[in-house]
Amino acid sequence: MKTTALLSGTVLLGEHYQPHLIFSPERGRTHQGLDIVCDDGSTVYAPFDVVLNGALTVYGNPSTAQRIINTGINLQGEGLCFKLFYVRPVQTSGLIRKGQKIGTMLPMQRTYPGITSHVHVQMCDKSDPTRYF
Repeated sequence: MKTTALLSGTVLLGEHYQPHLIFSPERGRTHQGLDIVCDDGSTVYAPFDVVLNGALTVYGNPSTAQRIINTGINLQGEGLCFKLFYVRPVQTSGLIRKGQKIGTMLPMQRTYPGITSHVHVQMCDKSDPTRYF
């Protein structure tokens, strides 16, 4: 299993890293975040010390297939408030130190076969997170 680390503003995605950073208002709706390529089942690590502020639900009215990946986590750290979508967190509150496991990438291929699996990073204020990566 390939592991994924978000460390010090650098995106490290294992041995076959291919950057895939998107912040775009295209696709029929506003894309209010950054997608980081991540294999299904990969471990996601803290980019810096973060406080976990509860689990989140990605889809308001999910289809049966979307329910599989309908989880994420709210985080704060280094003056930033952000959300990670499609990640099953190891815990939903407390402190996670830089480099520790935040969670596991959910099986996006089961919901959207053929899509490039990714963790979606969204700032709490919905601003463009690209500059932090």
